[in-house]
Amino acid sequence: MTIVAITGGHVVPIEGEPFDGTVVLTDGVISALGPDVPAPDGAEVIDAAGQWVLPGFLDAHTHLGVHEEAEGWAGQDTNEMTDPVTAQVRALDAINPAEIGFTDALSGGVTAVCVNPGSGNVIGGLCVAIHTSGRTVDEMVLKSPAGLKSALGENPKRVYGDKKQTPSTRLGTAAVLRKAFVDAQNYQAKLANAAGSEDDPKQFDGRDLKLEALVSVLNKEIPWRQHSHRADDIATALRVADEFGYDLVIDHGTEAHLIADLLADKNIPVLIGPLFTTRSKVELRNRSLANPGKLAAAGVEISIITDHPVVPIHFLIHQATLAVKEGLDPVIALRAITINPAKVMGVADQVGSLEVGKLGDVVLWSGDPLDVMQRALRVFIRGEQVYTHQPQ
Repeated sequence: MTIVAITGGHVVPIEGEPFDGTVVLTDGVISALGPDVPAPDGAEVIDAAGQWVLPGFLDAHTHLGVHEEAEGWAGQDTNEMTDPVTAQVRALDAINPAEIGFTDALSGGVTAVCVNPGSGNVIGGLCVAIHTSGRTVDEMVLKSPAGLKSALGENPKRVYGDKKQTPSTRLGTAAVLRKAFVDAQNYQAKLANAAGSEDDPKQFDGRDLKLEALVSVLNKEIPWRQHSHRADDIATALRVADEFGYDLVIDHGTEAHLIADLLADKNIPVLIGPLFTTRSKVELRNRSLANPGKLAAAGVEISIITDHPVVPIHFLIHQATLAVKEGLDPVIALRAITINPAKVMGVADQVGSLEVGKLGDVVLWSGDPLDVMQRALRVFIRGEQVYTHQPQ
């Protein structure tokens, strides 16, 4: 049995009030925490006096490990842009755990991410939730799949318009989406008929990985991760989701504040970001660090994302900090990089807050992480110390 007791720190559990006290990790899991919890006999005791103790941060929209930094085309595996609909491809199969971005993630206190395919296709493929430390991606997985990526707006319109094929317009993109879901509904019906008929095995003529992925969305096993920046594209996302009845998540949401009331009424979460970017295309003209605060004030559950490597993964906390500067409540800012993305990724039962029974993903900070002068000093994943800050 391995026991680690982190004592004397200012503990911010996210779910529950902060306190000064102890967090105990037993065999990789949080076994106790509180202001009066003693260090168990035989525990490795870590004195966190003067430090802040928080759950590891989560980023629900990255391309970590599939769009490798400093590798050029050789490390670019985010988009399988040979077909507008590639629901069957998995980010899991292209992640390189040795990519330098994983070390950056740990230095920024980020212990888990959702790795997404890119947005060049109308339907890009399956996302995966992983830890940010491990020798093989298989040992890093928290949930697979964790969503199915789709894109509206400029990206698929540009990619396939340049190829002189459908979709070259927003209306063509919506049509591709609808056809894919209608095909999935037909496949779903064939599956049901085959399951209910022992006399006619020919009713089902074999598996289709593309349609299986789409059916998993229709069955609400995983959410539909909709890349959409402009308010009109977000409205299209709502319209199509209402038509087919799946669980929708808005990724990016640059103009989501313009229809925040509609999103709040439908309880649609928004993964907002990246926020440290130029207005490099029309869809980003209304990008602002004030937008997370506007969405939260309207009652929308937000997560802040980097879209790494668009914004380097270790700048996740700094995006939250500057959103606070522009009006976001500090408590919500921390929830937006912990428990909220954990919910979207389907892993809130494992990570995202410090609670008994959850994984020992814990970060010791030199002070309040929303203070840009503070840094992550130690990072634990599953109770194992995987990062220690080394002064330059």
